[in-house]
Amino acid sequence: MKIKDWDINLKIRLAGEFSFNVILWAFFPFLSIFFAESFGKGLTGALLMLSQILSVIANLSGGYCADRFGRKRMMVVAASGQAIGYGIFALGSSPLLPVPIVAFAGFSLASISGAFYYPASQAMVADVVPEKHRAGVFAIFYTAANIAVVIGPLIGSAFFLGYPFAVLLAASVFCAGLALLLNSRTRETLPADIADRTREKNGEPWHRFLTDQLRDYRVIASDRVFLLFIIAGVLLSQTFMQLDLLFPVFLKETVPLTTLFSYGDWIWQLSGEKLFGLIVSENGLLVALFTVVVTRWMLGFRDRYVFIGGALFYGIGIAMFGQMSTFWGFSAAIVVFTLAELMSAGPQQAFVSRLAPDHMRAQYFAASSLRFTLGRTIAPLSIPLASLIGFEWTFWLLAGVAVLSAVLYHLMFNRYDRQI
Repeated sequence: MKIKDWDINLKIRLAGEFSFNVILWAFFPFLSIFFAESFGKGLTGALLMLSQILSVIANLSGGYCADRFGRKRMMVVAASGQAIGYGIFALGSSPLLPVPIVAFAGFSLASISGAFYYPASQAMVADVVPEKHRAGVFAIFYTAANIAVVIGPLIGSAFFLGYPFAVLLAASVFCAGLALLLNSRTRETLPADIADRTREKNGEPWHRFLTDQLRDYRVIASDRVFLLFIIAGVLLSQTFMQLDLLFPVFLKETVPLTTLFSYGDWIWQLSGEKLFGLIVSENGLLVALFTVVVTRWMLGFRDRYVFIGGALFYGIGIAMFGQMSTFWGFSAAIVVFTLAELMSAGPQQAFVSRLAPDHMRAQYFAASSLRFTLGRTIAPLSIPLASLIGFEWTFWLLAGVAVLSAVLYHLMFNRYDRQI
């Protein structure tokens, strides 16, 4: 399905979210360094976990709200919340009022708002795209996001650590612009039959919102295939979440200076922080170039082998990363790491859309996002863990977790094959 044939909603989202993601990735990979310098590694890990616990709650509520109040409305509200959150983050990082706890509060609000955004966003794709084209459309969105990952960290390595206020203020302005664009140019895609059931509930007391939500998610939790999918995804996220958590701290502390290229008397050297920006950009470039190609390649394999293979490649990639000390070694590890990422992106989203009943589509996508929100809640533990047992053992432990997730995917597909 070509982009010119897409629904106008998807075209607007693709352009708007790409623009914002460039700004987001100018600072997001450096947040663990930024907060560790203000609070220390131990407290930073605890605060990031608290922020993500709130995001888990918001994510589940966002899926319910998107199914009840509409995709468009929730996306506009969430983008507005991100604009406010990044504005507060900018204020707390400004030269006039450098208050780290205010900056963290702003970051938490933006994270919570983002957790509200994505269930509605993903459900909108499933609303307007036929099932046979969904993996390809999800892959294009993933590619666009990762083109931003190429550009953003290069900007951030040059500007964010020195001028955080300007970068965060730009993020706030872009989110506000995205909210206005979504409000004025997109249409609601919530299926009519679901909207009719919503109108029937308008006169119900407020507490029914909570009880209905708990009932619906209890139904989702009873889907054993989906539950195994979530648990395996949470475990696997402990590897790829480290790209912006443990990796930057590891490079900063273990690579004071590395030679990228030398010719005669001319030597190009990078600090660990600058090297990290380059590594993240390499990851983004590889994803941008090869997401669609690898997604189409993966369509030739059964989902079982794609999911299990992706998990094992993640384990290999993170184990390699912990053993490297040069730019070329880290680059080789990131190639393996990125292959795992590309194997998983489109097929996993398409798998969720196949499992989800139409009337609970956004809630299934919200619950599936627990792989990331709950995973990100646990992932910051790697930072204080590295202080206790060292970086090398931490990387080996994370590789073992990836292998465990592969085992769970195997069990999941055994159960799934019995159901179909």
